Amino acid sequence: MKQLPPINLETDAQSLCQWLQSLAELTVAAVHPDNLIPDDLPAPGRRTLVVGAGKASAAMAAALERAWGERYPGADIQGLVVTRYGHAAHCEKIEVLEAAHPMPDKLGEQAAKRMLDAVAGLTAEDLVIALISGGGSALMSLPAPGLTLEQKQSINRALLRSGAPIRDINTVRRHLSAIKGGRLAAAAHPARVVTFLISDVPGDDPTLIASGPTLPDSSTPADALGILQRYHIDTPAEVRALLEAGNPSPDPSDVAFAADSAVVLAKAGDALEAAREAALAAGVHVRVLGDNLEGEARDLGKAHAALALQCQGQSRRPLLILSGGETSVTVTGNGRGGRNVEYLLGLFNALEGVPGIYALAIDTDGIDGSEDNAGAYFSPADWAKMRAQGLNPATFLSNNDAYSFFAELGNLIVSGPTRTNVNDFRAILVMPVPD
Repeated sequence: MKQLPPINLETDAQSLCQWLQSLAELTVAAVHPDNLIPDDLPAPGRRTLVVGAGKASAAMAAALERAWGERYPGADIQGLVVTRYGHAAHCEKIEVLEAAHPMPDKLGEQAAKRMLDAVAGLTAEDLVIALISGGGSALMSLPAPGLTLEQKQSINRALLRSGAPIRDINTVRRHLSAIKGGRLAAAAHPARVVTFLISDVPGDDPTLIASGPTLPDSSTPADALGILQRYHIDTPAEVRALLEAGNPSPDPSDVAFAADSAVVLAKAGDALEAAREAALAAGVHVRVLGDNLEGEARDLGKAHAALALQCQGQSRRPLLILSGGETSVTVTGNGRGGRNVEYLLGLFNALEGVPGIYALAIDTDGIDGSEDNAGAYFSPADWAKMRAQGLNPATFLSNNDAYSFFAELGNLIVSGPTRTNVNDFRAILVMPVPD
């Protein structure tokens, strides 16, 4: 693993900001598909078909192709995966499609239909390898019979703006779908289905990742309807009728799933562990808050500011505070920004330029929300810089405009698509203040 330079009380502010950015790059590399495909791949079937969806699915397919050729020279492998626009990777045998995220489009609908068609008619001698990562739920959006894509788009848009956690959003998506919630695997049976996953959900429940197209879950249509009511989502009559009549997912106890298996290849905890090890090697003390933090982004930022200040008063050496998970943003303004920059602006606003505290927050897929940045960073010097430019962080927060705030400071992180996705990575570097 790449090593970070050591830091101490004499390290200058610019170097500390660069250190945080290098830490983020190292962390993302640790959970890239190139480093994840296991050696013990399943044996080829009479036919071996690959399907998949997510921001990492194309890179997973490319890595699987290479590993498959080395493990089983001459054994055929084919199929198709769908990823977000701009997240494709080169594959020789597996077709890579692109579609929209986070708002599903017609190409995602067509990709999902093609996958269902591809697995139809398989036998018990065939093998299906599913490559699933975060983002797959929007990328393979095939409405349940009687619903339209436009209805799903409307509900998806409202849920994303409501502040609902991803588990609730995906519960609704599963029960309005013809492919999620284990339905893709059910269509492939009696073929054996092996699912490789990269987790972007707090808790790493495989059934929640991309709404579990190959993994049945125990939620019910009534659960989905309750979520829509809780967040006051405008629900078309057709959607309400479907959920009230019942559109149950395949039963997890169905014996048809007994031969299937699922492996989580990477998760937020792995990214945090890579960061922790790198920081310790650089002489930095580390505190990991957890890989499953949720809640309103700006509120979490404010809470972490209080924690950083508390730790600064107790430590005599550099301290790195790490966390992962997926926060939410309740959108009330018309600004630009994703949950990571909103978290960071909440943190920045609460610290008010306190000396010695630096921070960074990114989405590990390289895209924070629907913008072109992965996230942003700040140093204590940015408070004076902000004032000199006549900026008010509270005003930007009230308009959900954190992207514009950090753009004004020149502190956005633009990495482009990373082709992996274990969700948010947040790092606060606390330097002791001399007495």
